[in-house]
Amino acid sequence: MGLPRWIYVPAVLGAGFVLLPLLAIVARVDWPNFGTLITSESSRAAFWLSLKTSAASTGLCVVFGVPLALVLARRDFPGLGVLRSLVLLPLVLPPVVGGLALLYTFGRRGLLGSELDALGIQIAFTTVAVVMAQTFVALPFLVVSLEGALRTAGQRYEVVAASLGAGPTTVFRRITLPLVLPGLMSGAVLAFARSLGEFGATITFAGSLQGRTRTLPLEIYLQRETDPDAAVALALVLVVVAVLVIGLARQSRSAL
Repeated sequence: MGLPRWIYVPAVLGAGFVLLPLLAIVARVDWPNFGTLITSESSRAAFWLSLKTSAASTGLCVVFGVPLALVLARRDFPGLGVLRSLVLLPLVLPPVVGGLALLYTFGRRGLLGSELDALGIQIAFTTVAVVMAQTFVALPFLVVSLEGALRTAGQRYEVVAASLGAGPTTVFRRITLPLVLPGLMSGAVLAFARSLGEFGATITFAGSLQGRTRTLPLEIYLQRETDPDAAVALALVLVVVAVLVIGLARQSRSAL
């Protein structure tokens, strides 16, 4: 079935709205000095820190997000709608608010921070805080993706496996997980991409300490004030990494 011709007008405008700013970054890059701009000590430290913390936060999103998505998709109990709303709340909260919430929970004078500090554990303004901030904002992306995959897959295969004597853990491992693996991969990629680009919650809860908490988005922001050419070059690096991650995820999903 064909599409109405008028559909192409807003489609082209929407694509242009997304693509033109990206092309503007490419056009603004100081290409003769590109290598030097992205290989300074602070830039390399921020880049590798972003990759490591984003990978760690994505792992935490999988650990926490898979059970959450299963509960939301497979169970019905009073307060389920409230639970879903709270889990997805970081999607609509300004990241700075999320950072403040984490700070007032795990900071030295926070809800749990004083007890942790008494045990000699400090979380705020450490690399751990970066991972926690990224996990806080990225977790809903995985939950939404996986919950949708679970609802689409249905429960008929799980019911059959259970009727044949398989236990809940076996059903989850042998039936549920393989069925929703593409959705899980998509959610993990979205969580990684969101973690990689996180700024507001990170700077609020973890600060900007070179080599410890200064991720690539924070480095770009700081370079924008002192060296705009370096900021543009690093922004392009971040865009390229995000495109590569999404492209690899699409190829992996197609292979499945």
